[in-house]
Formats: sequence, C-alpha cells, structure tokens
Amino acid sequence: MRGDAPILPLRLEDLAFAEGGRTLLEGIRLTLRGGPPTLVLGPNGAGKSLLLRLCAGLLAPTSGAVRWTGPGAAMARPPRHLIVFQRPVMLRRSAAGNIAHALAVAGVDGAERQRRAEAALDRFGLSPLAARPARALSGGEQQRLALARAWALGPQVVFLDEPTASLDPAAARAVEEAVAALAADGIKAVMTTHDLAQARRLAGDVAFLHRGRLLEHGPAHAFFDAPRTAEAAAFLRGELYW
Repeated sequence: MRGDAPILPLRLEDLAFAEGGRTLLEGIRLTLRGGPPTLVLGPNGAGKSLLLRLCAGLLAPTSGAVRWTGPGAAMARPPRHLIVFQRPVMLRRSAAGNIAHALAVAGVDGAERQRRAEAALDRFGLSPLAARPARALSGGEQQRLALARAWALGPQVVFLDEPTASLDPAAARAVEEAVAALAADGIKAVMTTHDLAQARRLAGDVAFLHRGRLLEHGPAHAFFDAPRTAEAAAFLRGELYW
C-alpha cells in the first residue's frame, strides 16, 4: 500500500528511444520526486506520451535507463506505479465492478475488495454511479472512474496521459479535482496536457520537451514566469507547434 517504503525518486539516465530509424527521445536526464504533480508539457510530437510509457515500463528504452531509486523500489511487488490513458479501458461491468475486478486481479480478497471499491467510489464522488454500467458513463465520469480504480490499488505514482483531452470544461475541472485528490492522498501524479491553464493550476514542477529532448525542468512558477529557453517562451506564447 502507499505506506510502504517509497519507490521515488525516479531517475531517467540518458534515456533514448528510437523506432523505424527515427530517434523520438534522446538524452533525457530527469529526476522525479514526491510531492505535487509533475506536468509534462511540449508541442505535438515532442515525445510526452512516449516518455510516460517508458517511465511506466510499457516500453523499453533504446538506450539509457529508467531507475526507481527509493528504498522500497527493489521490494515493490506488485509495482507501486500505474498509468491511466486518455481513453481508459472500461470492462462490461458496473462502475463498482470495474474497481472490484482490478482488485481481484491484484489478489485482494473479497471483503477487502468491497471495502476498497466503496472507498474509491466515495473518494472520487462516484458512489451514486456505483451500479451504472461503466461503458454508459460520460467521458469525464469514465476518467474519474479510471482514477478511482487506480487509487484503490494503492499506488505511489500514477502516470496520466492527457486525462482531460476532449472533455468539456466542467468535466475537465472534475478530473482536475480528482488529480488533486491523488496528490492530497500522497500519490505522485505525472501528467501530460496541452492545457496551459490547467498546468498552471495543477503543477508543482514542469518538464518541458521539444523534439524529443528535455529543454527545461523546474518549479512551475519559474517555468511560467521566466522560461529559460527560447523554445519554452515561444510555446507559452502559442507560437511553437513542433
């Protein structure tokens, strides 16, 4: 559970990824620590989603390394990190059943499964929808359910790939509140977004990618108020598209 010895910091050491003869990420050196959400920003094609997949272990780097270096990293079984996608997979079950199934797969017994599922639905304001078919929920409700499902599994880190893309403003704000709930419960969120206003609201620190390279990483206020690179400044002005 989240009380286990921490798996953070996460260190990316000269991380690179190539595919089809193209280098998509190169020379990424980044250390992610606990605390408020880290927002990964950059124009389309910068490598943001790819970076999350490498961090989550869904892809292996071409070179370099992804290292969990906290005192609990070596003994974290099952892994204490999860990824939630822009379009989360919903099973043909109720909202509560989706959470209970994930817990069953993780080996959680019946009584504890029910307790955690109910707690997760309550934490993310989904209790009234517990019996609804998950696939009948709105996009925003499904995204919150995906976060509730992740929360129930007790992770220390959750990677979020564009969780509010294609949502209306009210649904996006509800998902933002869910991300804030993760942080309030001591779960590190690492999130990609194209919404700069959202990034300002959520970010503790910002990692800025451009053409597969990490150009800046630091406190959010410093990035937004005084970006160090011309590319970051152009991105914030809406003038950098690739």
